[in-house]
Amino acid sequence: MGEQNVKQSNDENTRREFMKALLDEVRALEDMHSNGMIESGIRRIGAEQEMFLVDRAARPALTAMQVLDQTEDPRFTHELGLFNLEANLSPLELGGDCLRRMEQETREVCALAQEAAGKVDSRIALVGILPTLTRDHLSLDAMVPMARYFALNEALLRLRGSDFNIDIKGIDQLNFKLDNLMLEACNTSFQIHFQVAADEFAPLYNIAQAVTGPMLAACVNSPILLGKRLWHESRIAVFEHSIDARSEAHAARGHKPRVHFGDHWIDESVIEIFKEDIARFRVILTTEFEDDPIGKVARGEAPKLNALRLHNGTVYRWNRACYGISDNGKPHLRIENRVIPSGPTVLDEIANSAFFFGLMAGLARRVPDIREKMQFADAKSNFLTAAREGLRAQLVWFDDQQVTAQELLLDNLLPLAREGLAESNIDQEDIDRYIGTVENRVAKRRTGARWLLESLDRMKDQASSHECLRALTSGMIEQQQSGRPVAEWELAEFCRTQDWRDSYRTVGQFMATDLFTVRPDDIVDFAASLMEWRYVRHVPVEDDSGKLLGLVSHRALLRLVARGGRDGQTRMVRDIMHADPLSISPETTTIEAVRLMREKRLSCLPVVKDGSLVGLVTEYDLIVVAGRLLEDYLSEDSDS
Repeated sequence: MGEQNVKQSNDENTRREFMKALLDEVRALEDMHSNGMIESGIRRIGAEQEMFLVDRAARPALTAMQVLDQTEDPRFTHELGLFNLEANLSPLELGGDCLRRMEQETREVCALAQEAAGKVDSRIALVGILPTLTRDHLSLDAMVPMARYFALNEALLRLRGSDFNIDIKGIDQLNFKLDNLMLEACNTSFQIHFQVAADEFAPLYNIAQAVTGPMLAACVNSPILLGKRLWHESRIAVFEHSIDARSEAHAARGHKPRVHFGDHWIDESVIEIFKEDIARFRVILTTEFEDDPIGKVARGEAPKLNALRLHNGTVYRWNRACYGISDNGKPHLRIENRVIPSGPTVLDEIANSAFFFGLMAGLARRVPDIREKMQFADAKSNFLTAAREGLRAQLVWFDDQQVTAQELLLDNLLPLAREGLAESNIDQEDIDRYIGTVENRVAKRRTGARWLLESLDRMKDQASSHECLRALTSGMIEQQQSGRPVAEWELAEFCRTQDWRDSYRTVGQFMATDLFTVRPDDIVDFAASLMEWRYVRHVPVEDDSGKLLGLVSHRALLRLVARGGRDGQTRMVRDIMHADPLSISPETTTIEAVRLMREKRLSCLPVVKDGSLVGLVTEYDLIVVAGRLLEDYLSEDSDS
């Protein structure tokens, strides 16, 4: 998706021409494979550092284009969201001090990004999913204004024929609809590349698939999205939802989503992957392509394969096959692992990468064909289980061995990764530093995900959810700057010195969302019981689809009693509810909510979005805000 000159494939003639070019390029790649044109005899590694941009209040900052304007470094580029940034690191030959050099360059680009962000009153944050993201950040207003992103958005919606449905069950449950692909921008990762020769691609790709689950268990760092605690690595579920272009009919008959792990081992070569993805997934974007790539190969020239690379960029395997041309002009193949999340620190990221590279090298020497050691279904199950549970996951390893992720990593895979790195001639000091970082994290069970979840739990009941998420994010950024790996971090504490007003600017930031509601045909006694049990003075009335129909107040119940309402006659909620009450949206400012409640003499305002009830704001909530304002005023007065 790095090409700028892409467009939708709406025109059938254009689409047919692009498809013909795509098929020609696959044949050209087959010829390169057969003729031995693909580079071999060398291992290179590389990485892409993605990051979030946040403002001084630890909320997403839509400043990506301004940050890019502040730096002329060609390694930097934008991503989908205006609150995202990416830096492409230099490819390095595997061996010697390559891991140390990768760490140095990663720190360098992070420092440059931090410096540029500071000039536009922003900061960077390394985390798989930023805890302070809200629904407000999932609109096209937050998308980088590039034609290819809007083209991709429109193409995916056209294929789906409906909005994206997000339904993720974790500790909490997240369920909503979205009319664009901006959910993808909620994810940032540390994507790593491993160059392989053509004749070894299949066994090495299978190894990558096998080790990805256990590796993920050790590096999970994305447990919170839109205030909900989901999977330990929620990016896996989020990304699959955000790019799911299947119509309901295609999903019902088992058509694969564009984001997927795969369903079987590779048998012979990389060609299998490209052919399968062309067969399964429709062309959604087109670009300019070369004339006669097959002829170029016949003349000994390396074609760019623009069509194949673009289509490959719209199919999101977690281990992706990549074709490219090196600086020396030779075509090469890479395995791109997209699983490792951004953060928690640069050291943790390089340690995760070292673990993967070590496992790839170590297993390649010891297990010629991993298909003889485990079932593919177990590799896929390990991946999903690790994403959900992290180090608590129960995994299946070679010869049907069932073991916890922590045990498998400490007793088997980490020692194997050490050996693989040593056999790749990596400096011993670096092996100890990076593999030791992962070992310490696994032994303490202190992944980024556990640190975030435990820190948030420690803050509960100290402030509103929005304030706690801001404090969590600020604490994370501060400890990232210390340089210590996450295993050595102290849990974050609620910061009472932060400007609490940033968490009370709109009602969506502090409204009650855990609501107890009634239906119009419920008996009044049920509504009265809810008020008594839950200590509330208002109960919303909704239909089965969540549409707000009315409001029952404590005052209405008192009026019913005063008029002899408990005379033995069964009363329905519809008899006493205030139908079609005044409501507001989550984006309504707190000041506007106060004005409405004063002018209309209301003690409660339902909050509605797209016709559905999403929250409730009461006079008590606003009294809390007023009390905090008074505290600030008295504090400032005493200081003066």
